[in-house]
Amino acid sequence: MNRQSRKRYDRSLFFLFLANLITIVQAVWQEWNLTSVMWIYLGQSLSIGFYNWLRLRCLKRFSTDGILVNGKPVGPNAKTQRWFSSFFALHFGFFHLVYIFFLLMSPSQPKWPEIRWIIVFAVIFFINHGFSFRTHVKADLKVRRNIGALMLFPYARIVPMHITLVVGANMWKESYFSLVLFLSLKTLADLIMHSIEHRGPQDK
Repeated sequence: MNRQSRKRYDRSLFFLFLANLITIVQAVWQEWNLTSVMWIYLGQSLSIGFYNWLRLRCLKRFSTDGILVNGKPVGPNAKTQRWFSSFFALHFGFFHLVYIFFLLMSPSQPKWPEIRWIIVFAVIFFINHGFSFRTHVKADLKVRRNIGALMLFPYARIVPMHITLVVGANMWKESYFSLVLFLSLKTLADLIMHSIEHRGPQDK
């Protein structure tokens, strides 16, 4: 990574951390419950999924090494690109329908003042990931990404949400432990996956 790329990486990493930090501070200051915070990060996760789908669609050249579909190897062609982008959209979308179902079952739904903040923070994350998307698309033109690995990137970011939903299913009462657990896992996953994405899978 050259000096200019390192500078862009450090800046984007800082703003991602800052966006998470502001969300955490607001949540603690306003004494939000876990459900309200998870609605924000659900919006962020949908933004990640949207930009990753768009990135898959924007690939000009890519690798399919080690990838099998229905037990057969596939070539790096337009048909493969359409299949992977469509499969990702359906699979990632299904996971989030499940999350929405769990969130709607929570007895502690956000009120209007919190809903406004949820929308604001969701938009902030959408813009933040939009800038990262532009950087990724430019980088994708210089190397051959493995389309299978690229499709799997966003799932590491939804794992903390999934764990919190399952483990914290009986913690929907006001629980400081649940809030701290989720915020810690979510922020850590964001920073780690941001670093991995900026390295990116590629063929030599």
